[in-house]
Amino acid sequence: MSEPVIPGRTGLISLGAADTLWAGLTAGSAVPTASAACNCPPAHARVGYVLLGGRVVETMEANDGQWSVPECEVRRAAAELNTVEMDRQDLVRIGPFRGATQQEFNEGTLLRWRQRIMWELRELGDPERAAGREGGRLAHLAGIDWRRILVERTGDRAARTWWLPRAVVRVLDAAEHTEAQWLQAARTCQASAAVTEPSFRHQQARAAGSRQTTSPDCPTVPLRPYDGELEGRLYSVLSRKPGTSRRVAGWACAVCRTAPAAVLDHCHEHGYVRAPVCHSCNTQERPDHLYSTDIRVAGHYTRLFDTHAADWLRHWHRCPGCRARTTLPLPHLAAWTAHTACRSLRPTHSAPRGRKPCGVLRVSWTGSQNTPRSCLLTVAVDFCPSGEHRVLAQVSYREAAEQFRTWLAETAPAVAAAAGPDRLDDLPTRFRPVVADTSSEGSALF
Repeated sequence: MSEPVIPGRTGLISLGAADTLWAGLTAGSAVPTASAACNCPPAHARVGYVLLGGRVVETMEANDGQWSVPECEVRRAAAELNTVEMDRQDLVRIGPFRGATQQEFNEGTLLRWRQRIMWELRELGDPERAAGREGGRLAHLAGIDWRRILVERTGDRAARTWWLPRAVVRVLDAAEHTEAQWLQAARTCQASAAVTEPSFRHQQARAAGSRQTTSPDCPTVPLRPYDGELEGRLYSVLSRKPGTSRRVAGWACAVCRTAPAAVLDHCHEHGYVRAPVCHSCNTQERPDHLYSTDIRVAGHYTRLFDTHAADWLRHWHRCPGCRARTTLPLPHLAAWTAHTACRSLRPTHSAPRGRKPCGVLRVSWTGSQNTPRSCLLTVAVDFCPSGEHRVLAQVSYREAAEQFRTWLAETAPAVAAAAGPDRLDDLPTRFRPVVADTSSEGSALF
């Protein structure tokens, strides 16, 4: 493939050539991409950059008004996106959420991509119409054609919800973070230049003559790993402090350690902050509530309690209350009881390729998580083909906690060794109530 090169500017290609190059290089990517990633809104060359995947690609303007981008940066962005593996069944809800505020956004940037998607879907009133809309100003986000992978679900009372694959959510979160860091560096550099050497900069720009750019020369600030700086802090106190969200955005997610953190995960039972995490990890560990005391034991619990159990157990035990009592918050303990402790009780039925587990597991409990020791957990099977096996077991909280301690010692010995009643002295006698996160239901932290 040959791309038009800007005369006299080695390595720069026009926006049209960049669109062709991007589409060609990502044709085999698991993540669907847009054919006009650099020219179609929200990409806007005049702001100094375009977003391709999780990378910022700077734009430059020549004297003739033609905009261009570095070819090597387009290739790097495409190579990064091609490495993303996407599971179309592993979905994250992106909206709508009860109580979410309608926020304005700058048409020239990608910031708050969730609000952008919600804005378009609500404006059209029908996701199918959104998918068929031509020439729309939100045809893509960071070069990703999100409409082709958007999933709509209809729940109780015909309420619609919208979902995207987790891998795509992580890419868009990374793009949003990278853009925010780039813009902050741009403002810092511009302010510094205005104070220290405005006339020199102006003369230098005029002398260059060949091109003009608004991109900053300052490097973006790398994410710093979380090292337990918030351990033992109460969410009800920390959430009220100004600047907390800005501080959280500077950390890498404490679970996956790759994506930028976006929220503070905390324990609702004891009120302690666990760690800053990204949106993807925060939604992955959240219990699948059917009702306030009822959980459907979905497929993501296999990851939480089987394939990546040690990492998640270590994360949950960042709460001093859970660590001291060698347990989990009630909803997590209930899900563990149904998924792990009662696994042998789940019936199977004949299938074309052998036998498969019956129906869908569900666990409910009586009482409140404020007094979990009085709760009784009931494990049942929904949607049994023969209409049988409604209730598999009823387990008291005390018995479930004892089974969990035994399993924890075998599954994650290091986590179990750090727990125990000897740490109870550090816990307050009465926990402060957790302040509910009312910004949106989707960002409610559990």
